[in-house]
Amino acid sequence: MKKISILDCTLRDGGYCNQWRFGFDNSKKIIKNLTEANIDIIECGFITNRQQYDINITKFTNIEQIDNLIPDTNFNCKYVAMINHGEYDPSSLPNRSIHKLDGIRYAFHKKDVLNAIEQCYIIKEKGFDTYVQAMVSMNYSDEEFLQLIHKVNELEPEAFYIVDSFGMMKRKDLVRLFSMIEHNLKKNIKIGFHSHNNMQLSFSNAQTLVDMQSNRDLVIDSSIYGMGRGAGNLNTELFIEYLNENMGATYDLRPILSTMDEVIGNFYQINPWGYTLPNYLSAMHNTHPNYAGFLNDKNTLPIEKMNEIFEMMGDDKRSEFDKKYISELYNKYMETGKTQNIHSDEFKNIIRDKKIILIGPAKSSIDEKEKIIKFIKENDTISIAINHEYPPCETDFIFLSNNRRFKEMNKALKQKCIITSNIPADEVYLQIKYSDLLNDIEAVRDNAGLMAIKLLISFGASKIYLAGFDGYSHDVLENYAKEQMMYITKKATIDAINEGMGKTLSKLSKEIEIKFITEPKHYSVE
Repeated sequence: MKKISILDCTLRDGGYCNQWRFGFDNSKKIIKNLTEANIDIIECGFITNRQQYDINITKFTNIEQIDNLIPDTNFNCKYVAMINHGEYDPSSLPNRSIHKLDGIRYAFHKKDVLNAIEQCYIIKEKGFDTYVQAMVSMNYSDEEFLQLIHKVNELEPEAFYIVDSFGMMKRKDLVRLFSMIEHNLKKNIKIGFHSHNNMQLSFSNAQTLVDMQSNRDLVIDSSIYGMGRGAGNLNTELFIEYLNENMGATYDLRPILSTMDEVIGNFYQINPWGYTLPNYLSAMHNTHPNYAGFLNDKNTLPIEKMNEIFEMMGDDKRSEFDKKYISELYNKYMETGKTQNIHSDEFKNIIRDKKIILIGPAKSSIDEKEKIIKFIKENDTISIAINHEYPPCETDFIFLSNNRRFKEMNKALKQKCIITSNIPADEVYLQIKYSDLLNDIEAVRDNAGLMAIKLLISFGASKIYLAGFDGYSHDVLENYAKEQMMYITKKATIDAINEGMGKTLSKLSKEIEIKFITEPKHYSVE
């Protein structure tokens, strides 16, 4: 009868959600609880020489650092770590005999197959259980996959994996790959399965694999609470319960639940993972999930426009995340569209010698509305709302660079809208070339408020007053005057935006006098 083993990868794949900063004590607790839950194989993190060792991060530079996390008591669990091809030389590994770590998972892309298999031989010669992780298994043709299986047969590792790196694998795809392996892989080699949940199929695909009519031993990857990059992974707690009820397994769910409550739940609150439309799109287009994260963090595109950007991507760029490439592709996409300048001279005359107030959508625009309205009434002003209609008073103009916000706009206001060329629209007051208003710092490159300031500088304004330019709090409820404008993003992204806001406003203030009606809350301007 086949043996089904669970490999929990929380400390490794889950690390994409918190930069692997679990904390030393939390890492020990996670491993201890997984051990007490009788999880068969526990992945402790990455082995890499790409960064210096930090005791609170589950990226290690040697085996001894991992040994410090593994309990001395043997509960018949195995402990493994992963090496990404090119990030660590396996010949630097010590012999396994004197260490607690049992195995190494070696991950590689199709282009590196030949060299990667050679590295796996070195790992096996060192005495470690060797797990062959051919990432993005769907990228192999049947012929290429069979050739890889033959090489794996010569190696005779502990396990050979089907890897659904982008969460795009349907049942028919899994069955096809499994059948090829089942009929061509040596019987003493286990078949592993690593999935992502971009299409909500991790659980059903794992069940499909378990239910296959085969005596082959299986290794199924999962993580606590599904913690993992993008849409996350198969949930350990769900799948062990399924195996207990249907396959006669004897996993103890209680230590897993404690870990969810005491450790993993806190990370989820800080940086949630799980199914989203952008992650679905990345799977549908067979692309690295970080591309979806990049576009989603922009918060400028409706989902159908993100889809168009995925369709523009070259096949050779889909498997590995290239931030420079997606940034250039995003900018190229946003720069398409027409301009409309028939009111340019009129707008220049309107703002001449006027006090111009830009009203952002931040919470202070409502909390301090009396101050803003008083300023407008007592001064000869031109008021411009940024990416929203300002409820307390009707502004003279509305500036929009965000396609999503424009779609939500009352169409009766189109004739007072100044928009950027990335937004398809007719009958607006002005339409300005998007690329002319971009800033130098990536995090705020197309920030609407900063783009509006650059627009006013180009039209000869000499002084601007800002209201509702708070910056961004980690508490999303503190960011916007309207709840429907709220969106959740990573703390690191928020911090980068705030830093970029401060630096860019400091730079722009050298070109135009900038005064604040409501003070910024989350950044400072020098």
